[in-house]
Amino acid sequence: MGTQTEPAARRAAPKDGPGRAGRRGGEGGVLNVFSHGVLVIWGLLVTMPLLWAVVSSFKDDAEIFGSPWSLPSVLHPDNWVRAWEKANMGEYFFNSLIVVGGSLIGTMVLGSMAAYVLARFDFPGNRVIYFLFVGGMGFPVILALVPLFFVMKNMALLDTYHGLICVYIAYSLPFTVFFLSGFFKTLPTSVAEAALIDGASHTRTFFQVMLPMAKPGLISVGIFNFLGQWNQYLLPTVLNVGDPHKKMLTQGLVALAVSQGYKGDWSGLFAGLTIAMLPVLAAYIIFQRQVVAGLTAGALK
Repeated sequence: MGTQTEPAARRAAPKDGPGRAGRRGGEGGVLNVFSHGVLVIWGLLVTMPLLWAVVSSFKDDAEIFGSPWSLPSVLHPDNWVRAWEKANMGEYFFNSLIVVGGSLIGTMVLGSMAAYVLARFDFPGNRVIYFLFVGGMGFPVILALVPLFFVMKNMALLDTYHGLICVYIAYSLPFTVFFLSGFFKTLPTSVAEAALIDGASHTRTFFQVMLPMAKPGLISVGIFNFLGQWNQYLLPTVLNVGDPHKKMLTQGLVALAVSQGYKGDWSGLFAGLTIAMLPVLAAYIIFQRQVVAGLTAGALK
């Protein structure tokens, strides 16, 4: 029997061995090269316009039009000073910091509390409330602009920081609750139960036990909310209509584009554009690891 099975095994081995492994390795190598090539092209398409805008912010107007793709022969930091002071980009920048900072804190506190309750407690109407938040994600904000304007006007909240903060919080809560409720479901219940057995209240368990465990998810949704609120243009345009000193950075950037376009001060325009996008780039570069960890935590668990 041994003399008959050994040759059969030897004949079968070449069919499954190096040939197929080589073909699979070749296919995998081609796929890797193709996917890496696509990622490199996509990365260049994203980063090149940003780098070009930053480099152009240090040129003068003649050099922007004469040699748009070259590095500046002489740096012109006065472009930034002109955009910051004369175009009021500094004032608009701090207005955006106040509004986005306040709304981000409110969104994260209220959204995390609502998501925790919806994810960890069963009560009548739980799923109805959850799906109302989910439905809010699909409701286009442009349909609510007219009634929202009159509601804010009747409550004397137009051209105010706190009015815009409340609107930003309401605008960002649906996505925050949807994202964090799924994240809280992945956290182990044994830790919360142990804290309750030790005498901790539900409030203390949430703030001292569950929130630190949900840090990756909080950072991820916080970054997304920051990006959305910092780049928001439609809401402040409708709700900040009277006081020019309460305008946001996006409004100031549009006004700068119009005024500098007529004046021909393109270097100042590029400087203002760079000022507007630097906080967004800095936030993502600093927290990119936490963002990836937060997005993959639910799938890994």
